[in-house]
Amino acid sequence: MSSAARDIVNDWTLPVWLTASILLTAAVYLRGWLAIRKTRPAQFGGTQLASFLSGLGVLWLAIGSPMDGFADALLSAHMVEHLLLMSVVPPLLLYGLPVVPLLRGLPVPLIRSTLWPLLRWRGLRRFFHWLATPLVAWLAMNTAFLAWHVPAAYDFALEHEDWHDFEHLCFLFTSLLFWWCVIRPWPSGERTQGWGMLLFLVSADIVNTLLSAFLAFCGRPVYVYYLDHPNPFHVSPVDDQVLGAAIMWVFGSVIFLVPAILLTLRLAGMSRRHTWRVQGD
Repeated sequence: MSSAARDIVNDWTLPVWLTASILLTAAVYLRGWLAIRKTRPAQFGGTQLASFLSGLGVLWLAIGSPMDGFADALLSAHMVEHLLLMSVVPPLLLYGLPVVPLLRGLPVPLIRSTLWPLLRWRGLRRFFHWLATPLVAWLAMNTAFLAWHVPAAYDFALEHEDWHDFEHLCFLFTSLLFWWCVIRPWPSGERTQGWGMLLFLVSADIVNTLLSAFLAFCGRPVYVYYLDHPNPFHVSPVDDQVLGAAIMWVFGSVIFLVPAILLTLRLAGMSRRHTWRVQGD
């Protein structure tokens, strides 16, 4: 380990509240998963448990571990952090079908006194259904993604820790909305994923590609923060920016395009089966 990396690790302190919150969420989910597994063992297997707990683990790795210190020093590490928050954590959490296990894992008095009245509030339910519509979710995620990468906003977040935390919340919340539309975790009403969902995924990848390409090929440092705070690894700001853009471009595109390809294959197969049935008639 280099001396610069050692200094970052040595300066790191355990984020107690974040760590406690993640552990508590894991405990609540596990309690609910054990309860619902008794009646739905096929639906809530070890895969769902591992996926949700892995999502919480990656979340802690991204913003609770020494990685956050590396992200302050290197733009490339910061892009890895953003990639984990927006494209890895949400699918893992949602694949764990978290809604019912989290509810079942909470104490009954808390559900009856607080959550149940909220869940019965029709206006609140309509609001969340609206948030989870594909157009709103797509706009929310991509607006947050682009807005926080505007140089003034990006530099401001790095200079102010509270705003940096808010930036992370924006990324996580809007990405959960985005991936909710793709995964549709039970018990949300299933929607037929047609060609519109393919456009949903590919257009998000286009946004990612445009920003990544700009950062990779503009030929100058975009963010003043990395000029005012030279990194301890002695990497030039331009090289660091190109590396960060390449990470965001390649891995971000993979995460969008793999489900798009799988969806295309499924839709093409459905189309062929429909054609065969029509011809058979």
